[in-house]
Amino acid sequence: MSSKQDEMRERRRRIRAVKETLRDLNIQLSLLNRQFGARVDLKDADWDCLDLLNRHGPLSPTVMARTAGLHPATMTGILDRLQRGGWITRERVPDAADRRAVIVRPRRERNPELFQLFSGMNAHWGIRLTGPAPVQARTTSTSCGTTRATIPSVEAGPVS
Repeated sequence: MSSKQDEMRERRRRIRAVKETLRDLNIQLSLLNRQFGARVDLKDADWDCLDLLNRHGPLSPTVMARTAGLHPATMTGILDRLQRGGWITRERVPDAADRRAVIVRPRRERNPELFQLFSGMNAHWGIRLTGPAPVQARTTSTSCGTTRATIPSVEAGPVS
């Protein structure tokens, strides 16, 4: 067998290994989010929308639904649960042309509850990524960014 064929086989093996690792990571993160969400009474979609608000808010419900790839009626249910749980506020936009215009804000004073949930994991990663090889943090960040960039957006439709 030629060296070129060996290289191609090895390349396919590495690509397959990366894909498997990403699939495993996806499952582990889903389980982790479900476990943490249960501690603060947040469903998976609620948790995702709260994270979206904490990172990019305040947002309108329409923008949230579009960004999260959810139907507006589904978003309404999620926002109702988040508001009942005290995680968000909905405020009317006073000078909007449409009197129904609403902006959703996260209640950031509740964030310490979330930070507490992640404190052990964050401490572990802080040590791991700044330990003997700080280049790991750059490599991990670059790899995650590259992976994120390859995921098509919801608005792009199906991948062909």
